Amino acid sequence: MGTPRNEGEGNKTADRNYREATKEFVESERGQREIQNAGNVSPSEEKDIRRAEEQAKQRAKDHDPAETTRGESGPEASESRPGKSGSSRDSRSAH
Repeated sequence: MGTPRNEGEGNKTADRNYREATKEFVESERGQREIQNAGNVSPSEEKDIRRAEEQAKQRAKDHDPAETTRGESGPEASESRPGKSGSSRDSRSAH
């Protein structure tokens, strides 16, 4: 057999193989056990999950999407920009 052709993004062969393997797993004895145990966590795991969730929410709250859209990161990026002497961002676009 020759070299498999590159189907690129939207690879139908890979999609079919994935779906078949997933179906086989879900229908298997092990898959059924995993489905039955899904969501069962110990109290310490629950605590870790809650802590991670709160940390992620805090990071999201602290993040300034406007900094990312300009390709900058962190507060030091805006402080070191030339011409940034306490003027608001909105004044640049009010021409």
